[in-house]
Amino acid sequence: MFVLRLILGNVQLFQLGNMHPLIGDLSQLKDSEVDSKINDLTRKYFATNSFELKQQIAMALDTYKAELAKRQQNAYEKMMNTRNKDLDKLIKVN
Repeated sequence: MFVLRLILGNVQLFQLGNMHPLIGDLSQLKDSEVDSKINDLTRKYFATNSFELKQQIAMALDTYKAELAKRQQNAYEKMMNTRNKDLDKLIKVN
């Protein structure tokens, strides 16, 4: 389960307790590997008819998606902090 919080125009994504217990540290994986794992798990989710297996796959998917969202949020924040702020002065709205 994800909670989306908006603070003065800054969107933050928080995950509440659906981390899969058998998935280790994802920070060592490349973005492409995380994305590939999400695609693989999504395919497996729709290929099975077992409710219990779907629950486990969904928990794993939530974990990988949260990691990808965290990386995208960090990249966005880095981009916003390093952008050329001189362009902000070109447009003045009163």
